[in-house]
Amino acid sequence: MNAPSSPMSREHKPQRANFGVPRDIMSGMQRLLTPVLAAFLLSGAAVAQPQMAAIPQPGTRLSVDQLKSQIHVTAGRRLRPSSWPNGARVAVALSFDVDNMAPSLARGDIAPVILSRGEYGAVDGLPRILRLLDKYEIPASFFIPAVSDVLHPQMIRDILAGGRHEIGVHGWIHEALSALNNEAEEQRLLDQAIAHLTKVTGRRPVGYRAPSWAFSPYTMGQVAKAGFLYDSSMMASDDAYELLLDGKPTGVIELPIEWILDDHPVLNLPGGVLPSPDLVNQTFQSEFDMAYAERGLFILTMHPHVTGHRSRIAGLEKLILHMKSRPGVWFATHEQVAKYVKGRAGQ
Repeated sequence: MNAPSSPMSREHKPQRANFGVPRDIMSGMQRLLTPVLAAFLLSGAAVAQPQMAAIPQPGTRLSVDQLKSQIHVTAGRRLRPSSWPNGARVAVALSFDVDNMAPSLARGDIAPVILSRGEYGAVDGLPRILRLLDKYEIPASFFIPAVSDVLHPQMIRDILAGGRHEIGVHGWIHEALSALNNEAEEQRLLDQAIAHLTKVTGRRPVGYRAPSWAFSPYTMGQVAKAGFLYDSSMMASDDAYELLLDGKPTGVIELPIEWILDDHPVLNLPGGVLPSPDLVNQTFQSEFDMAYAERGLFILTMHPHVTGHRSRIAGLEKLILHMKSRPGVWFATHEQVAKYVKGRAGQ
């Protein structure tokens, strides 16, 4: 997280600490972050310069054509409707990645304490989130690794009980697709995940979100072939757009995400090093406010084992109250947004 710095003139430059970070920037960081996180970032700043020299840069030796040949999945036509349903100014699509223990199990990290931290999402996190969404009658999309459901089958039943939420595919066991790097194995896991969620929910999921938002060279082709209406793993725009594969339209709509609109990297750092939930909520609220001003799309990604904690759910409720205080806010599932923008393309 970077704090804004004041403009520098030629006559005045801020003094620098020993490790090369301007003192005015550092003081801003320390005001914004907890002391523990500030110390964590300072230690990173101290070693960043030596590490930079070791980073390989193969792209520097490639021609323009060679560089272009490496780029396979890109943004196609923007699907920004001229209006939202019932004259709404903004579309809000809340989403939850119900990872729980799946990522740890995929890595073979079976330490009981580590697994219990993920299991919190099923035991307390998800029920707390569902109670909040029910309180304000807000729909949401839940992207679930199939293994998360296998281990806690009550979750999907509880999610669907309200009749307003959506279930999407999020891998079989939150597998790292780029590390897997095996087309046949990736296809097997995708088919397995689709089959399981279809059986459990009674309908084939129409939405896909890659585990860790990371594609392999094979993912886009498999997602398109599976017939998904939309993907929600890419970051090329604030608005929905059509995904291209090697320059050709796939028919798959992208509902883009962003790390700054994800609770995990800012509220789930290792060792319990956390910024204030209120500071994170300020970012989320500012993003919503700009989406509202632009008549655009606001997508927020959360995790039950992260946002489901007491202080974080309180922050989410504040954000919901802020959004509901504005006239013309359309709360929708990702499926509803994707169908709407697809139907309004070019209008």
